[in-house]
Amino acid sequence: MGTNAYLDEVLRRYSSSFDLYRDYSIYGEKYPAYGYFFSLGEKYVLKKEANLWSIRAYEHVLFCQTDTLTTEYIDHLHKVMEDHMEPELVRKGRKYPEKDHMISYLTIVVISKNTPDKETIKNIKKFRFDKGYLFNFRGHSEGGFLCACLDSKEVYTNYSGRRLRKMFEDVFRFLEKKAS
Repeated sequence: MGTNAYLDEVLRRYSSSFDLYRDYSIYGEKYPAYGYFFSLGEKYVLKKEANLWSIRAYEHVLFCQTDTLTTEYIDHLHKVMEDHMEPELVRKGRKYPEKDHMISYLTIVVISKNTPDKETIKNIKKFRFDKGYLFNFRGHSEGGFLCACLDSKEVYTNYSGRRLRKMFEDVFRFLEKKAS
């Protein structure tokens, strides 16, 4: 199984609720795919004009492919999240996100042909990104990181990315069953 076959199956699963873009470019760098999800929750009385509250939740997922994930590449992806994903996708170049913004999940998914070394796995688990806006009155952003290793069929995540683990492990089982 190649990284493209795995990525295609993952994107097929994301396509039901995400807007997906192939060959996405952030700050001059090309990535195989990018996914975007938006959810709006509102509470109002009798009619929409009498709005009591609104919340906006977002998820941005950047997909990467590599032969072997390294600590240097993790550091680079953290910088991409910090310097480009958060200011461009969450704040859209402004000082703060829009009114009613509650949370933006920024997730980086790396599909690797080979399993990384123990030090790199430790760095995956230590990956952190959390940023609040106006003492969290304008919400916050949270960074998730996931690495799916094709040779060992293992999935490694940081704390924020753990909610995705089951789906990525299921993709391995599905592709194995499909191949046999």
